[in-house]
Amino acid sequence: MFQLPAPDFRVGERRTSALLFAHMAIEQMDRNDRIRACYQHCCLRYVMNERMTNQSLRERFKLSEDKTATVSQIIAATLDAEKIKLADPAQTSTRYRSYVPFWA
Repeated sequence: MFQLPAPDFRVGERRTSALLFAHMAIEQMDRNDRIRACYQHCCLRYVMNERMTNQSLRERFKLSEDKTATVSQIIAATLDAEKIKLADPAQTSTRYRSYVPFWA
């Protein structure tokens, strides 16, 4: 609801910590922040029985339609980090691609 950056979960030997962040514009996020936000957005969509798309991520970041390339770069980086995968690998059209978490 508040569009906060994705939490950072850190697993230690004896505990798991969750770091919560204040609101941050996409321009202020570094590459890891953007990848983590994309992955967690994809997970949330998946558990709601929906698929992440370029449009859903753009809406999550509250970006205008002319920022499609920026969102595509974030998705590509998250794919490279192997945090998400194509929902339908047979889909050849980039316009209709959707994504699921790597573990789905």
